[in-house]
Amino acid sequence: MKKQVIALAVSAAFAAPVFAQSSVTLYGVIDEGVDYTNNAGGGHVYELASGYAQGSRWGLKGSEDLGGGMKAIFQLENGFNDSNGALAEGGRLFGRQAYVGLADDKYGTVTFGRQYDSVVDYLAQTTANGSWAGYLFAHPYDNDNTDNSFRLDNAIKYASPTIAGFQFGGAYAFSNDTNFANNRAYSFGGQYVNGGLLVAAAYLQADNPGVGSAGAITANDASFIAERMRVFGAGVNYTFGAATAGFAYTNTNYKNPTGNGYIGSTPLVATGSTLNTLKYQNFEVNGKYQFTPMFYVGAQYVYTMERYDASTGTASPKIHSVGLMADYNLSKRTDVYVQGVYQKVAGDKTNSILDDAFVPGTDAPSTTSNQVVVRVALRHQF
Repeated sequence: MKKQVIALAVSAAFAAPVFAQSSVTLYGVIDEGVDYTNNAGGGHVYELASGYAQGSRWGLKGSEDLGGGMKAIFQLENGFNDSNGALAEGGRLFGRQAYVGLADDKYGTVTFGRQYDSVVDYLAQTTANGSWAGYLFAHPYDNDNTDNSFRLDNAIKYASPTIAGFQFGGAYAFSNDTNFANNRAYSFGGQYVNGGLLVAAAYLQADNPGVGSAGAITANDASFIAERMRVFGAGVNYTFGAATAGFAYTNTNYKNPTGNGYIGSTPLVATGSTLNTLKYQNFEVNGKYQFTPMFYVGAQYVYTMERYDASTGTASPKIHSVGLMADYNLSKRTDVYVQGVYQKVAGDKTNSILDDAFVPGTDAPSTTSNQVVVRVALRHQF
């Protein structure tokens, strides 16, 4: 069934009238597959898992023409676990996105609600995980949020119109607290597109991310719970014929981190020690080749420099991540894919859980410095 037909059916189901100048569209993705991890918490794991190349989701988006080049817009997007039907994003009904706003052809777009930050909007498209590969290809612990581990609640966001290939934007997310700066966030970025060339840069800062349940980034969203998070980066992507090559650099700084959303209550430091700062520099090269309109192969390498500054001393581990993916389209909306990722933690020891390899998306860190994950999956889009 075509999306236009679905849109009419959805529109008819609502009590509010939908006029000829308006549209409402139902859409979604179901991504389900079998994963193998060689070491997750000390043993190998086979499991059915949902949402890796893309998070499984369904959503509604629409617009109303207000005249003069302006329209009202909205988007409500639900994330779910296809393996068991559970809600994702901490149990939120519309945890992926939920916003309303105004869009103007001349002046740009302003939206209000739960939204992506500028790292996701602009920079992530130069990474493999943010463009064609997904979750398993994220940088360690998704420390820079290029894989949108968290969204911004209570956010006001602006996006400019595209002018001569250039677009910019920014977002501010309120803490909704009497302490104005407690768990607030702001970001800005830009992107230039010309033919096959894409160049992007972005900045994100969050104060006390993961503190409380009403702020910009809640605890069940945050990659790291810390006093402050800062991310900046830049990247480039170039498509020439059937080939696409990309490079991305991100720099992430956490001040006084106390926890990590991926590993729960596991401490980041040895007993009796405190962690002052945790820094990551991620250098990524990636490439994809479209052999036929139905089949492509992609590869990624990420070199991550970690700086671990604790009260008991400093350490500088190095993390190597290699990812491979092949994807075959069965139709315009359905494809099958296979992915494999290898990660190795080398160099200095922090004497903490961070010494163990951990590919984002696995059930648990390895009990060694190495981890391998392989996934075979089916994805359907509607």
